[in-house]
Amino acid sequence: MRILPLRPSDAGEVLTIQRAAFVSEAQIYGSADMSPLTQTLAEVEAELEGADGWVARIGGRLVGVIRTRTADDLLLIGRIAIAPDMQGAGIGRRLLAAAEESTGAAEAELFTGSLSEANLRLYRDCGYVETERVDQGDGTAQVFLRKRLRD
Repeated sequence: MRILPLRPSDAGEVLTIQRAAFVSEAQIYGSADMSPLTQTLAEVEAELEGADGWVARIGGRLVGVIRTRTADDLLLIGRIAIAPDMQGAGIGRRLLAAAEESTGAAEAELFTGSLSEANLRLYRDCGYVETERVDQGDGTAQVFLRKRLRD
């Protein structure tokens, strides 16, 4: 597996992986009305222009992606997506490590839904600590987690 910088030319593959990966999230939450599933190719292309992040490739196949940006000494991590047939193979951990190692930020933050148990388990196993829950008014919450990267 190779971990490589995310490029705008990856947009089509990123959208494909993103949609495939987030189908299980839609099933958990009972709704397909979520940005990772409704986003268009043009929107992904626009997001990736000047974006930071990493992709995981096995052979020529893109099997995972993580998007990042840094603001005020905080690495903001978003849209981690792993091909469904590759989930559980350590790709998410490798992408998180690449993002954390490539930044000069002191802390990293990410979020997931409160029903996304596998995501929460992964993030906690990787050293992230819950800092906030934002009630969504439907019995679920957005769970924000942070990790100290350097002093």
